[in-house]
Amino acid sequence: MIPRTLEKKLFELSGYYPAVVVTGPRQSGKTTLCQMAFPDKAYVSLEALDIRDFAINDPRGFLAEYADGAIIDEVQNAPDLLSYLQSDIDARPQPGRFILTGSQHFGLSQSISQSLAGRCGILVLLPPSLEELRSFQNAPDNLFSILWQGSYPRIYDQNIPAQQWLADYTATYVQRDVRQVINIGDLQTFSGFLKLCSGRTAQEINLSAIGSDTGVSHNTVRSWLSVLETSFIIHRLPPLHSNIRKQIVKAPKLHFFDSGLACYLLGIQEPDQLYQHPLRGAIFESWVISEIFKATVHGGIQPRIFHYRETRGLEIDLIIEQAKGLDAVEVKSGATVSENFFKNLESFSDRLKSAAVKYPVRRYVVYGGDHTQKRSKAQVLSWRDVHKLAL
Repeated sequence: MIPRTLEKKLFELSGYYPAVVVTGPRQSGKTTLCQMAFPDKAYVSLEALDIRDFAINDPRGFLAEYADGAIIDEVQNAPDLLSYLQSDIDARPQPGRFILTGSQHFGLSQSISQSLAGRCGILVLLPPSLEELRSFQNAPDNLFSILWQGSYPRIYDQNIPAQQWLADYTATYVQRDVRQVINIGDLQTFSGFLKLCSGRTAQEINLSAIGSDTGVSHNTVRSWLSVLETSFIIHRLPPLHSNIRKQIVKAPKLHFFDSGLACYLLGIQEPDQLYQHPLRGAIFESWVISEIFKATVHGGIQPRIFHYRETRGLEIDLIIEQAKGLDAVEVKSGATVSENFFKNLESFSDRLKSAAVKYPVRRYVVYGGDHTQKRSKAQVLSWRDVHKLAL
């Protein structure tokens, strides 16, 4: 298995807290990371029904089996165990005893906030970033192949065809994981909703419009989007709230974390088809923003990222809030740099000059070409260098 950036932060937090929780989507590599980082720790998975039953029905006996600590995998399957773990940790609070993993963030975070608040560090592991993916010998070196395959590690580690693995992953997610979070009577309608969302990646969220297209109420859409978000399938990019004296759109944007999953749901069957697809730019935009998100959370930092759009048209795909100002980023899937790439960045910089609070702005363009360039109007980054935005 490939090295993961999050390992450094995992070691750091295990030196502070009696427990560290690693959460994230299924199949993102949580178990492998924890076992690689702590090879001498006992390992137990609550996926197995007999072990789960032991943890649920005899939690004190279960924890006594692992008095010296352990990696406890899929801990969301026995949420009440965390209440007993609290007492165990309070009695023996030495750092790094327990490493917990879980896939369903909502149920897990609720249990943690009730039982382990102040006693654990919390980290998020997403599928590998581009930099991590390059450690796989079979990782493609072509942008559209990378976008189409996505970055779930098992596709590369086990040489499973991307479309096959993503089909199985989607079926498992809808049939099993979704039902564990909320009671959905019509899985076919939810599957249609999931596919509809893939067609709206990199678009602002309109609950009523999505509900109309899906055939459900906007309240149901709100609930289902929360399921996708807490399961790390999508994330919502909030609008920038600033002191600019303009009418600003306040709707968040929907972005898929994994471009390969979005391609599968859209029925894109090969990279060449993606190259010609009308949503090519949207998928590339979501991929770039996901890469920034990954680079940030894998460093143990909560992302401070936004989008910006005025009601009269000026739009910036990504705003990164830094300690000393803002990074304004335009994302273009084209392989040739055009003067049009810089137009909105210049206008946005002018807007901030008239703001009540002045923000220094660094301007970037991430594009589908291979050459990074320093231009007077902006720093132009090849898709290969997207990680440099998170530095």
